[in-house]
Amino acid sequence: MKFCSQCGSQVELMIPEGDNRPRHVCSACNTIHYQNPNIVAGCLPVHGDRVLLCRRAIEPRYGFWTLPAGFMENGETVEHAARRETREEACAEVELLQLYTVTSITHVNQVQMLYLAQLARPEFGVGEESLEVALFDETEIPWDELAFETIRNALQFYFEDRKRGEFPTRHVEIHRNR
Repeated sequence: MKFCSQCGSQVELMIPEGDNRPRHVCSACNTIHYQNPNIVAGCLPVHGDRVLLCRRAIEPRYGFWTLPAGFMENGETVEHAARRETREEACAEVELLQLYTVTSITHVNQVQMLYLAQLARPEFGVGEESLEVALFDETEIPWDELAFETIRNALQFYFEDRKRGEFPTRHVEIHRNR
């Protein structure tokens, strides 16, 4: 960051009084510009014994499979963002069952929150950010074509948890580039 979004003056990296880490601070109006992680919200939609996946029509990882998820928008709850992303990417309506995975991805400054969700009917379609959308049972998951480590983790957790009939909320940390 080079310029203040409040007044346009130059900013400098410094530790503001009462803080404990460097922040961009405006030299003219003294506005402190905090930079915080982005929240990614999405779903692990299930219908019967199958999971709904989307093949990405956007970068990063164009053409790879993922769960419907994306950046949370200002003014919406995490739950709303998860349902919205599922509608946008898979043209599907879901019932959120529970928060399932929370993943801190420190090297890209993101927190991903995925909900276990029920797809009431197998009605879905290709949204504008998807090339293809399909239901997969465990043996059909395209493991070598999954877009992100977070998606692989969530799917592995789900199939393990399904065998036990218990779905605890999982907290995962990823600190490196894949």
